[in-house]
Amino acid sequence: MLKFRVKAITMDVEGNFSVLLTDEEEKKVLPIVIGPLEAQNIAIPLQGITPPRPLTPDLLKSAIEQLGGKPEKVVITDLKDDTYYAELYIKQGDRVIKLDSRPSDAIALAMRTDIPIFINVRLAEFTYDMTDLKFDDGDN
Repeated sequence: MLKFRVKAITMDVEGNFSVLLTDEEEKKVLPIVIGPLEAQNIAIPLQGITPPRPLTPDLLKSAIEQLGGKPEKVVITDLKDDTYYAELYIKQGDRVIKLDSRPSDAIALAMRTDIPIFINVRLAEFTYDMTDLKFDDGDN
């Protein structure tokens, strides 16, 4: 597994959102297309904002903790038919629970619990070199 982290949320000219995951050296980036609500759920903790009421990932975090669990890691496991798959690992007592998850939901939880995000080594072929990406910050 390769360790990645959230670099940014981006929006393309057509209004589609992506979460950009980068390796620790910020040389490789894996973009995952997500919906606007999912983008918001990831961007809020990325920007250091605390919402006035809990959002769904906050509820998930609270539920896991109230049930005696502790989120451990997120693994982006696969890509099938242009859809990424993920697993969320939760430690509860002596056991580790593995839950199937949408990557965006698992990443939103990771942002709130400071757990690592990994990608399956096989997915490295879908990464881009960071220097190949062009960003328009809107100031032009």
